[in-house]
Amino acid sequence: MTTPTMRLDDAARAGWLYYVAGNTQDDIARKLGVSRQSAQRLVSLAVKEGLVKVRIDHPIASCLELAQRLKKRFDLKLVEVVPSDPGSQSTTVGVAEAAAAELERRLSAPEPVTIAIGTGRTLKAAIEKLPSMDCPQHKVVSLTGNIAPDGSAAFYNVVFTMADKVKCRSFPMPLPVIASSMHERELLHQQPMIQATLKLSATADITFVGIGDLGPDAPLVIDGFISPVELEELNAAGAVAEIVGWAIDRDGHQIDGIINDRVASSPIPSRDTCIVVGIAKGPLKLPGIAAALKGRLINGLITDEDTATALLD
Repeated sequence: MTTPTMRLDDAARAGWLYYVAGNTQDDIARKLGVSRQSAQRLVSLAVKEGLVKVRIDHPIASCLELAQRLKKRFDLKLVEVVPSDPGSQSTTVGVAEAAAAELERRLSAPEPVTIAIGTGRTLKAAIEKLPSMDCPQHKVVSLTGNIAPDGSAAFYNVVFTMADKVKCRSFPMPLPVIASSMHERELLHQQPMIQATLKLSATADITFVGIGDLGPDAPLVIDGFISPVELEELNAAGAVAEIVGWAIDRDGHQIDGIINDRVASSPIPSRDTCIVVGIAKGPLKLPGIAAALKGRLINGLITDEDTATALLD
């Protein structure tokens, strides 16, 4: 009788034989004593279950050149440019994989590292691509609250998912993403537990943040954190994007009032002491990325070719 565990073992063997050892499916069938169709299904299962991690080591010259130009133009400490897929409308494909690889590299270090993490769809996609790791020496701290307006856990807050994946100490921000008033936010931030989390986030070694657009389908509105009326007010005030809830204008300056006096997030860590990496791509995110670079809110960037080219133009 074949158990699920045995089948995954066979899938892992088939995946290794195909992707690492370079065997054909006929070779795999012969070596595992199964039919060619079964060998094909085992290789497919290995991919489906995430047992196979494919990385392209060949340097893509145009991406490397764009990364160097961005680094020099905006005085950045870390830049990764991934190929653009003209047939995809996704705002996460490519950059999520690159962010996961950078996170994995940082987490593989033996020396303790404090990683501050934002929220959003791109970061969630990146965290989901991390392999299981055992990293008790590291700390991961959330920059944003993890409570949605209806009292439920905020879906795109990723600190718990990351801590579970890499088995490190996690420090969530047990607050609403946006408080009901400035007074409430001040009271919440005065709590000793919150004070400790705020201090830890300020000392992060590296930070990863998404950049949310403030167009008609702004994630803050879709996810129920702000109202359409508040979005209109932000747009009228010149807001082009938000980073961990903070609404910014085209120069990277925070908008006065509206929602910014109620955002419960930690301040973005200092770029003098921390590498703050923005992870974003695409036309909707372009104004926000440009604003974050102009305002020096980030000193690292993971994006794609098309977005990199537009930023340089």
